Amino acid sequence: MPLKPVPRRSVTEDVFDQIAAEVLRGDVAVGEALPSERRLAEVLGVSRPSVREALKRLGHAGLVDIRQGDTTTVRDFRRHAGMDLLPQLLMSSGTVDIPTARSVMETRLHVGPFVARLAAERGGAELGPALTAALDELVVQTDSVARQYAAMAYWDVVVDGADSIALRLMYNSLRGSYEPVIDAMSVVMDAEVSNHAAYRTLTKAITGGKPAAAAKAATDLLRPATDALLDAMRALEESP
Repeated sequence: MPLKPVPRRSVTEDVFDQIAAEVLRGDVAVGEALPSERRLAEVLGVSRPSVREALKRLGHAGLVDIRQGDTTTVRDFRRHAGMDLLPQLLMSSGTVDIPTARSVMETRLHVGPFVARLAAERGGAELGPALTAALDELVVQTDSVARQYAAMAYWDVVVDGADSIALRLMYNSLRGSYEPVIDAMSVVMDAEVSNHAAYRTLTKAITGGKPAAAAKAATDLLRPATDALLDAMRALEESP
């Protein structure tokens, strides 16, 4: 049985999540002012410092515009937010948001082969021990969720081998958006994370310093599950 750390939440995080959810749902329109710190503290039953800190986080996330001594207004997150907002977007209403999930899967399919290509170019044989160890760990897993975590650990090595901070931060955001739904995705993703032969092919291409072969191996590994999930999501979006 794979065990995961129990998250410890603060009042500030709860305030952030509540306001962020309302903004992302469109309950508060772009340009609309939020209630004052005092009013938010009264309504939410928390202290003003907790509200103030949550508002700062909302500002850093690109959800609101805070002006000293003035009102706090809602921003258009599609123009101002970064990828760290993906987890909130994916689960903004307590259930998986299908358009956001679709965009995550599409990004995964296109970014994965590029990362593998760079890892072959920049890491090559030096990645051999780490990739082999990660693959060995994946092979011995008997639980579907544990296999997914082992597969992500393997991709951690590939991303590090690509030696790109932008891609690393993008991967962190994609992983952060995926982990909350990892249990639900375990059945759908199990064929991919159990495809040890495909991982061996990818490992051989990367450590052999063959960028084109690495990109193809990554595409061959990622495409089946991605296409299946995208088809299922399209069916859900089209259903009445």
